[in-house]
Amino acid sequence: MLSTEQGVYIAESVKPKNVRQAKGRFRLYDNDDDMDQVSSNHSVVSSNHSTRRDVTNKEVAGAGKKDAAKSIKKTEKTKTAKEEAREVQLREEGHVREKVMSIQQNVSLMLKGLGEMALANPVFTHSQLPSSVKFVNPLLGSPIVGDAAFETLVKLSKCTVDPLCNWALEIATALRLIAIEETSVLWELFPSVGEGEANGGPSLGLFERLLSGLTISCKSGPLPVDSFTFIFPVIERILLSPKKTGLHDDILQILFLHMDPILPLPRIQMLSVLYYVLGVVPAYKRSVGPTLNELCLGLRPDEVAPALSGVYAKDIHVRIACLSAVKCIPAVSNCSIPQDVEIATRIWLALHDPEKSVVEVAEDVWDCYRYDFGTDYSGLFKALSHVNYNVRVAAAEALAAALDENPDTIQESLSTLFSLYLRDVGFGGENIDAGWIGRQGIALALLCVSDVLRTKDLPVVMTFLISRALADPNADVRGRMVDAGIMIIDKHGRDNVSLLFPIFENFLNKKASDEEKYDLVREGVVVFTGALAKHLSKDDPKVHTVVEKLLEVLNTPSEAVQRAVSTCLSPLMQSKEEEAAALISRLLGQLMKNDKYGERRGAAFGLAGVVKGFRISSLKKYNVMITLRDGLSDRSSAKSREGALLAFECFCEKLGRLFEPYVIQLLPLLLVSFSDPVAAVRDAAEGASRAMMSQLSAHGVKLVLPSLLKGLDDKAWRTKQSSVQLLGAMAFCAPQQLSQCLPKIVPKLTEVLTDTHPKVQSAAQTALQQVGSVIKNPEISALVPTLLMGLTDPNDYTKYSLDILLQTTFINTVDAPSLALLVPIVHRGLRERSAETKKKAAQIAGNMCSLVTEPKDMIPYIGLLLPEVKKVLVDPIPEVRSVAARALGSLIRGMGEENFPDLVQWLLDALKSDGSNVERSGAAQGLSEVLAALGTEYFEDLLPDIIRNCSNPKASVRDGYLSLFKYLPRSLGVQFQKYLQQVLPSILDGLADENESVRDAALSAGHVLVEHYATTSLPLLLPAVEDGIFNDNWRIRQSSVELLGDLLFKVAGTSGKALLEGGSDDEGSSTEAHGRAIIEVLGRDKRNEILAALYMVRTDVSLVVRQAALHVWKTIVANTPKTLKEIMPVLMNTLITSLASSSSERRQVAGRSLGELVRKLGERVLPLIIPILSKGLRDSNPSRRQGVCTGLSEVMATAGKTQLLTFMDELIPTIRTALCDSTPEVRESAGLAFSTLYKSAGLQAIDEIVPTLLQALEDEQTSDNALDGLKQILSVRTTAVLPHILPKLVQLPLSALNAHALGALAEVAGSGLDFHLGTILPALLATMGEGAEDAQQLSKKAAETVVLVIDEDGTESLISELLKGIADSQASIRRSSSYLIGYFFQNSKLYLVDEAPNMISTLIILLSDSDSATVAVAWEALLRVVSSVPKEILPSYMKLVRDAVSTSRDKERRKKKGGPVLIPGFCLPKALQPILPIFLQGLINGSAELREQAALGLGELIEVTSEKALREFVIPITGPLIRIIGDRFPWQVKSAILSTLSIIIQKGGMALKPFLPQLQTTFVKCLQDNTRTVRSSAAFALGKLSALSTRIDPLVGDLLSGLQASDVAIQEAILTALEGVIKNAGKSISSVVITRVYTQLKDMIYSEDDQIRSSAASIMGFSLQYLESAQVSEVLAEVADSTSSSTWTTRHGSTLAISYMLRHNAAIVCAAPSFTSIIDSLKKSLKDEKFPVRESSARAFGRLLLYQVRNDPSNTSAHVATLNYVVLGMQDDSSEVRRRALSALKAVSKANPQGILVHILLFGPALAECLKDSSTPVRLAAERCTLHSFQLSKGTEYVQAAQKYITGLDARRIAKFPEHSDDSEDGEDGEDKTIG
Repeated sequence: MLSTEQGVYIAESVKPKNVRQAKGRFRLYDNDDDMDQVSSNHSVVSSNHSTRRDVTNKEVAGAGKKDAAKSIKKTEKTKTAKEEAREVQLREEGHVREKVMSIQQNVSLMLKGLGEMALANPVFTHSQLPSSVKFVNPLLGSPIVGDAAFETLVKLSKCTVDPLCNWALEIATALRLIAIEETSVLWELFPSVGEGEANGGPSLGLFERLLSGLTISCKSGPLPVDSFTFIFPVIERILLSPKKTGLHDDILQILFLHMDPILPLPRIQMLSVLYYVLGVVPAYKRSVGPTLNELCLGLRPDEVAPALSGVYAKDIHVRIACLSAVKCIPAVSNCSIPQDVEIATRIWLALHDPEKSVVEVAEDVWDCYRYDFGTDYSGLFKALSHVNYNVRVAAAEALAAALDENPDTIQESLSTLFSLYLRDVGFGGENIDAGWIGRQGIALALLCVSDVLRTKDLPVVMTFLISRALADPNADVRGRMVDAGIMIIDKHGRDNVSLLFPIFENFLNKKASDEEKYDLVREGVVVFTGALAKHLSKDDPKVHTVVEKLLEVLNTPSEAVQRAVSTCLSPLMQSKEEEAAALISRLLGQLMKNDKYGERRGAAFGLAGVVKGFRISSLKKYNVMITLRDGLSDRSSAKSREGALLAFECFCEKLGRLFEPYVIQLLPLLLVSFSDPVAAVRDAAEGASRAMMSQLSAHGVKLVLPSLLKGLDDKAWRTKQSSVQLLGAMAFCAPQQLSQCLPKIVPKLTEVLTDTHPKVQSAAQTALQQVGSVIKNPEISALVPTLLMGLTDPNDYTKYSLDILLQTTFINTVDAPSLALLVPIVHRGLRERSAETKKKAAQIAGNMCSLVTEPKDMIPYIGLLLPEVKKVLVDPIPEVRSVAARALGSLIRGMGEENFPDLVQWLLDALKSDGSNVERSGAAQGLSEVLAALGTEYFEDLLPDIIRNCSNPKASVRDGYLSLFKYLPRSLGVQFQKYLQQVLPSILDGLADENESVRDAALSAGHVLVEHYATTSLPLLLPAVEDGIFNDNWRIRQSSVELLGDLLFKVAGTSGKALLEGGSDDEGSSTEAHGRAIIEVLGRDKRNEILAALYMVRTDVSLVVRQAALHVWKTIVANTPKTLKEIMPVLMNTLITSLASSSSERRQVAGRSLGELVRKLGERVLPLIIPILSKGLRDSNPSRRQGVCTGLSEVMATAGKTQLLTFMDELIPTIRTALCDSTPEVRESAGLAFSTLYKSAGLQAIDEIVPTLLQALEDEQTSDNALDGLKQILSVRTTAVLPHILPKLVQLPLSALNAHALGALAEVAGSGLDFHLGTILPALLATMGEGAEDAQQLSKKAAETVVLVIDEDGTESLISELLKGIADSQASIRRSSSYLIGYFFQNSKLYLVDEAPNMISTLIILLSDSDSATVAVAWEALLRVVSSVPKEILPSYMKLVRDAVSTSRDKERRKKKGGPVLIPGFCLPKALQPILPIFLQGLINGSAELREQAALGLGELIEVTSEKALREFVIPITGPLIRIIGDRFPWQVKSAILSTLSIIIQKGGMALKPFLPQLQTTFVKCLQDNTRTVRSSAAFALGKLSALSTRIDPLVGDLLSGLQASDVAIQEAILTALEGVIKNAGKSISSVVITRVYTQLKDMIYSEDDQIRSSAASIMGFSLQYLESAQVSEVLAEVADSTSSSTWTTRHGSTLAISYMLRHNAAIVCAAPSFTSIIDSLKKSLKDEKFPVRESSARAFGRLLLYQVRNDPSNTSAHVATLNYVVLGMQDDSSEVRRRALSALKAVSKANPQGILVHILLFGPALAECLKDSSTPVRLAAERCTLHSFQLSKGTEYVQAAQKYITGLDARRIAKFPEHSDDSEDGEDGEDKTIG
């Protein structure tokens, strides 16, 4: 602060300007008003200098002027002392400012000069960079010249090596930041791991840009040493980051490049930073270790000590790496290390490291030192206060060892230790104890030197401990000092009791000056006294005193003191055997009853020590356990329960494994205590459980664990909670037991986390936290909350936990508790759906082995993790599979093959699986990593089996094993190179494999081989790839071209990944440098051969090959015309050789390549090429002739039309000759050439070539070749050539030669024939049926060819022509057309379903053709057409087929004019085979309507089929019908099926025998149907079926039974069926059953239901013939009597019965004794009041008359008597009676016309009256009766005779009626059951 007012003012004005500006620049004392703004930093600085100077001068001048004015005004007044002092102060400050400005100016000028020198001579400056930067760097932080220093630094940075100098500004900025910024600010500038990928943005920070520049600069090799030294501070600062950054990997790679042992690198700084990196990121151990070794190769002897700085590291692996690297220092390896205290101290420290592995390495280094350690312990004393605990321990041990070698230095060393202690006690502030680390180191040293102390040293040390150390303010230090004192007493107490005891007694007897300190020291001294007392004799009275003091000290609330007292008590108990009971009782009392917790706990420790002294048997002897159990069960005293638990805890600690048997017994009590209501008891239970678990042996764990795990399944939540708490306590087991039990505990605890009771959940959470609390790894310990979240809520936190784990840098190894928490999360992650999560989990699983302390700790988890890793290995995402494969490799590398006995076999089996490619690819990747981990020897044993399976018959096996070669180079690296010769043949074979996935696998493997070994194994790879370019298999060519491209890209130094779309084929991305590189590596000749082959393959027949070749060509050839000129001789030789190749594809490729050459070089090559090619056609080698044709085709296609016209005279004869060549291949190529020629020459080509070929057809010797030539040109120019050929070939009569030619040409003309069918088909159809046999056969073959080559567009024309043929009048043409239709539908590949219906209909109609041969052909065609239609479509043709069958039937009926109608086509063998599927498909799969139509159609079809033809189809038809009728379908379907079954029964006969039981059951069931039509049809069918059945009685019995239980409608159906059965099979019915029928039906004759009466009467009429005589008489008498009944239904029934008896068994009735009475009853009935009775009577008389005229025509008197009753019926009042009488007379007249005509006088008048009847039915019946009765159809004389009774007009009209128009039974059967 300035002292004057003006100074204060100036200071206030300056302070706001003293602020930090951009890029760390500062401005001091700036005045904005006076400062000029300038552009450059240097100008700013200069201006600042001048401005600041001006400001200062003005201020001073201003002050002087004011004072002068005052002196003028106040001359008399003198200056005060204050004013004078101010002036002096201002002058001094101005002087300082001037000096500062001067220094600033000088330094700035110097810096500017240095910068300018750098720009002027960068080469020299580069060599001076290390020294220059040492001068500039310190100035970067200066507020005065910092800007100038920065500008100079930028210029110096520009002198670094090119291209690093392009990042000069970034380098200078980074160095300035390092110089002036806080370290924490710098670290914030470094990107974290994965940050770049996460951001994904293009913007980069300062250090990222600088790293990019370094990477680019190091691409060609390491930086020069001066540039590297200049930039090294930046590298160092990045690597000194407290955690791994995103720059670490790349920075280390750059650092690893700079290891040359000769160059003057900053090795010590590099070593130091690498030690640090190794500590921060242990994962770098594998890469940093060798680097350290290499660095040490360049160290000088005087640099050995700094190199050993790594022995002070905290981490074991760093210390080992340091010592291993130091062994590589030449001075060490040569055992020429100079004698140096620092070197000796550091090696000596390592020799006494706590870790044996470090000591072993250090011993090797010490052996090379060749000097003694000496007596300079300053380094060891310094190490005692080192921040790392391991260093302090090592220093203590090292000091003890040094003192042991030099006992004379003990006293001096002790003095030094005491002095250091005193120094460290006062170190730090009032509330900060900064020196405790040093004091702890001194305590450790005293503990270690206890062995080497002499007797004279003991008082000194003990006095120090008592006077100073036991009162240390730090509890840890005090505890260690007590331990040191006890150790000294243990070592020397026995011999020095008398020396030491007074010291302790003196202190204990002394009064305290400071009570607090005195208590601390007293506790320690008492402990010392106790430790010493064990060396007293057993009877020494001091022992009792000491014991009492120790028991007093037990009340001290310090656990460390209590524990020490407990230890001291044990050996003293030998003297207290007599007082044992009292002592134990005293301690138990204190334990259970004292109020203070500290006293009770002290009693517990004391009790444990006492019991240990009295031995374990004292527990039982003095009832200690019983007392403690009682106390634990005392629910009234929490102190007792707590005290018992404290005792158990101390017993476990003190007695160790001896107490284990009691632990098992105490377990139930402990479980109860965990749920105690008092918190203190619960805490004590937890402490006891920890102590118990910490002492459990492996056997103890096995005994305890099952019961605890079982407790988790208990229903009581308290039991669960207690079990959980005890399981949590098992986290404190010994490490060996811990690793054994945790894999079982943690999964169970995780399950309990979801328990329904919150306290159980909380206990599980706490237990898992306990597991986390014993984790020794600090990184995982910090993550325990995260891991517990992952275990508690795996759905939400598994991925988060895995992310945190991956982001964590592990410095320390992972212990068993860590694994217990990690593995469940990793296991869950492996099972997640997310690919990213699985990848992270697999990565962690693989890394575990490298992090665990003992790989065997992982063994319990292998069974859990390995199956999941295997599943991830076959994940669909390649990146996930890759991580899983590496994880497998890491696991097997870290744990050894013996822990994975089945893994390799599983992977091999997966390679052979039939599953997806993904599974095999994952297995291949995993196996490659595993083989890399197992070593080359194992791989060599397996390689023969791998190669053998590459040619396995199964494609999946080949695919799997070839995929292995894709990954082995990556995993084995350079080691795989020596196996290439064995592997390559398998890969090349795979490239041609028939299976696509195998080819892809082989190609991928090839790409990988080329990628890895292109430069190192080129002579091996190139010949194999060259051979494949011309392989016959296009896939091998494609793969070979791609692999050749990869090879050439590698050689040329290009990636080959540029997109070369658009532009010319010759525009590529190559440069001349690429071409030179290829020539340099391959040689010019080999390069020309390869490029010639590549150019030719650019025109390959396969598109993919062409594209691949073009891409390679454009990528490696910079100038195509120039390159073609260079390789032309080789190219032409390759083309000519290829044109003559035996491979047709190769010849074609060469021809096309030749065409491309013509296109590029044009007219310059045509005059040379065409004559050569024309001459080549005369070559004797057919391959060369074919090649010539291919070449000609390409040349003509490429050359312009005007260019070719010049050569037509040569081209046309050449092609014409080639078309008639003797070799088919040549003719084929000539056809292609003709097509190309036609483009240019047009009709000229046809006019000059086609006639010649047609003429050659007539010559037997040349006809075949000429025909093939025509085929070839037709195949390429069908539309143009066909009109010129057909007119000549189709002239009738068609010769065999022309027919053959038509067929041959049709093959190649194809759809071109669509418009010429009207020309070709008529000629072929005509010749197929007539003419010479060979002509017929060839025409038939040609016609077959024609119909098959037609495409969809020509189908309509073809069908039209064939239908015309079917309608032709010539049978032969109809036959031929029918045959072609069938052939067309059977063999054509077209979709003809739409045309099929028309064809089917036409062919069905043709089945009734008059020509039997045509019928047979049509039937065959129909079969083929139907067979071509999919089954599911067939039902849709049903109506069409029925209509066609109906049409054909009508056509046949017209031919026959009466009688049964049969269609000829359906009388053939297998007649129904063509169309039966249509109906069956509809019947089985159709809708209800379709099923009905199908059933009806089948019936119609069967009616027109002969019985013989039908026989073999009865079973196929009947089965589906029965099956369908059994299902629930509408009545229409059932009715139709029953109708069809009736027809089948009539026609099929005994062929139905297998179905008789089913049919019978079906019909009987249908009798019960709800629909009358179904019942009627079933009854009718059952009657027909009975004729075929052999066992009728059961059927009749069933029907009769059903008759009793059914309603009227069903009874009617049953009666109808019974009637049919008796009618058709009555003879087979037994008499017993007939009697049953008679008995059951005789009453039904009189039923009130009309239909039942009629049916029963009809059955009775049938049955009469099967009754016994007595039964007949009885029946006749009964019915005769019943005609007189008072009930009209009874009278009607009896009359009906008589009527039916007369119809079916008239002879029996007429011969019966009661015949007269029957006639009388009928007479009486004829006059009945009810017309149905009269109608039945009239019907009975008619049937009687019919019987009489048929069987006794001469008995006219009887005829007359009966006829009179009929005539009487004709005159009845009822029209129904009259109609029935007329029908009866008509039937009689038809039966015996002459016999009835004689009685015309009887019926003539009545008949005439009926003709005039008012009832139309009566008139119609009268007309039919008149026709037959008067015999009007027999001639005019009968007509004239009839005119006596009827008018002439009626007679003539009736005479014209058809005679057989009413051929039904007698005109009355259809009306028998009609009542009126």
